[in-house]
Amino acid sequence: MTAKPHMPAVVLGIDTPIGLAIVRSLGRRGVPVYGVARSVAAPGLSSRYLCEGMLRAEDAAGTLDQLEQLAQRLGTACLFAISEGDIALLNRHRDRLAGYRLMFPDARRMETVLDKQKTYAAADKAGVPVPRTVQPATFAEAQAAAPALRYPVVLKWAEPNEAGIVLRRAGLVLDKTRYCHDGSELLDYLRQFEPVGRYPMIQEYCAGHGLGQFFLMHEGRAHCVFQHRRLHEWPPEGGVSTLCESVSLEHHAALRERSLALLRELDWEGIAMVEYRYDPERDEAALMEINGRFWGSLPLACHAGADFPWLAYSLLGVGAAQPQPRYRAGLRCRFMIPETKRLARLLFQPGAVADRKLVFSRGGELAGYLRDFLRPSTRYYLFTWSDPAPFLRDLWHVVRRTG
Repeated sequence: MTAKPHMPAVVLGIDTPIGLAIVRSLGRRGVPVYGVARSVAAPGLSSRYLCEGMLRAEDAAGTLDQLEQLAQRLGTACLFAISEGDIALLNRHRDRLAGYRLMFPDARRMETVLDKQKTYAAADKAGVPVPRTVQPATFAEAQAAAPALRYPVVLKWAEPNEAGIVLRRAGLVLDKTRYCHDGSELLDYLRQFEPVGRYPMIQEYCAGHGLGQFFLMHEGRAHCVFQHRRLHEWPPEGGVSTLCESVSLEHHAALRERSLALLRELDWEGIAMVEYRYDPERDEAALMEINGRFWGSLPLACHAGADFPWLAYSLLGVGAAQPQPRYRAGLRCRFMIPETKRLARLLFQPGAVADRKLVFSRGGELAGYLRDFLRPSTRYYLFTWSDPAPFLRDLWHVVRRTG
């Protein structure tokens, strides 16, 4: 008896390790995967698990036309989107995507996690700890708040996508994260935003490391749970995870229950990452944000056995719930190009690290970087022995850009 063929999947955004991880996760299980890339340099275009790859149209209208034509050709298919911008685009045109099972949250849910003020309000109801935060509406409010803050402080935008548009029109740059070490530095930085009347949130610094808790939610129930800790980031003071490690579910159980309460408060459906800053010395955590899409360190979860793309496809795409997987704790995953940039910064430009509370040993960092190549529990965001071509494609294009 011939097995029933899998429903196809379309992945919009195979230019990053996230999109590549989705292609590999589904393709390994026999799902026909069609990938759409922005550039010929996209690693996902070289994956052995990709059924067909294509370059996306130059504008939004053309991209939507491409997706409609694919749906007509494939029939019912699951549609994955990687970036928040693409998710917003597709949510605005859901009426044109009737041929797809959509693997991303709707606009209402995405809005609640993209707006950090709404996220923190829901966190307060769910009993999730948040860092002390000030959202100045005017420069005068920032001046009044500055003397009472505990420094350093971290500046973030409540709605970065919307704020980025406003700032670009005014010729200003949006810094995703900015550290200020005293009141004078804070006000000097904020003064540039007076002409536009928009200001970032001011958060008191939280010590510790990044702790991510990941969920696949459906009708208020978590169908898959995974967690990791960030070991390295680029830039070093906070940003993209470049080295992370899976953490057993034996740890942080109480915090995980509060994370679930928060997602239920938000009526969340689908995948989500609840990210904290965790201080192991005090056993205290503070919420940073919720990621309502597939996250940057997705390859670690897949390597460890928490195969979120396949589980989401099964549950939300074809209605076949899978049991909570047993995953391997203590597995590490490296994003090599930014991990190497991080090492270079620490070795040759240590004064450029914005967070002055971070202290590094140059010798220790270099030894750790080399040692991880020999560690049996180390995996990589792009490279796998079973599918090496995406890494080689990425490396080739990096060499070409720097040559």
